[in-house]
Amino acid sequence: MQRYNCRSCGRNFSTQTFSPTYWLKRPDLQKPLFWRLNSCAGLRQIAREFGLSHATVQRQTERLGRHCLLFHEALRPRVPGETLVLDGFRTFENSQFWPFDLNLLVGSSLYVYGFNDAELRRSGTMRPAQKKKRERLERAHGRPHPQATRLAIEELVARIVPEGSDAVIESDEHTAYPDAFQRLKGRRIRHRATSSKESRTPSNPLFPVNLSDLLLRHSGANHKRETIAFSKRRQGALYRAAIWVVWRNYVKSRSENRRDDPPAVMLGITERRLGVNDILRDRGFPWRQELGGWLARCYEARIPTRRLARCRTHQLTYAF
Repeated sequence: MQRYNCRSCGRNFSTQTFSPTYWLKRPDLQKPLFWRLNSCAGLRQIAREFGLSHATVQRQTERLGRHCLLFHEALRPRVPGETLVLDGFRTFENSQFWPFDLNLLVGSSLYVYGFNDAELRRSGTMRPAQKKKRERLERAHGRPHPQATRLAIEELVARIVPEGSDAVIESDEHTAYPDAFQRLKGRRIRHRATSSKESRTPSNPLFPVNLSDLLLRHSGANHKRETIAFSKRRQGALYRAAIWVVWRNYVKSRSENRRDDPPAVMLGITERRLGVNDILRDRGFPWRQELGGWLARCYEARIPTRRLARCRTHQLTYAF
């Protein structure tokens, strides 16, 4: 391994310093992990295949998720030039008593511009015993913010649509969306709502985000309707979502039947379809992307899971 000495600060470094596999004892796992996480494999299934500990696969997934978060932020357009479609993908963490929305902002080209999370209170039909259990859990751990969806949509749209720009956003008839758009100052947003009961065909204005929801549930074992591979922490689900976004935008064809180019090629962001080697070629550094707000909290693993008293955060001293 070639090592170097900086003549300015005097610190030593090597070629591995600029590789996403720095300090990894199993650097060969990152590429197969990328494919398996987008092929509906659970962490324990991957661990059995490679003869590893589940914790090893979890840590490498977190490493890969942070890398993909930075990779996408470095490449995504700063001013979207197409219609955006907004929706909340319903899933859960720890147990079905703790649901949350994975809010997606997708372009008409099928390019996923960004995502974030909104913690929700369990709703819908429940048996009397389930209602009592929900009350008991909320007394012990607190209740999600009643305006969590509105706050999350404000953050997501403000991050993707900069001040002084125009945007056309399609969505369903969720009542929190218009309130969030009205609170965003300095942006001219034209909002069009479509009923979620409309047929989910390609002619539906919400088709780009409906297709993204379908692919998320199809590609991720942690989002299946009835599964034991669900995300134990919301932070883990967000890291896996970042990996999925990079795969969807830069690797996967827009259509499986036509085998055409990925959305990023259609928008001119990249000249060709990227391979995993292209994605893992260079290490990403958070200070180069100027992460702030929700992105910084997500990168540093500071998105809490209410049910767990302690959640491990990303606080490395030398390899931040």
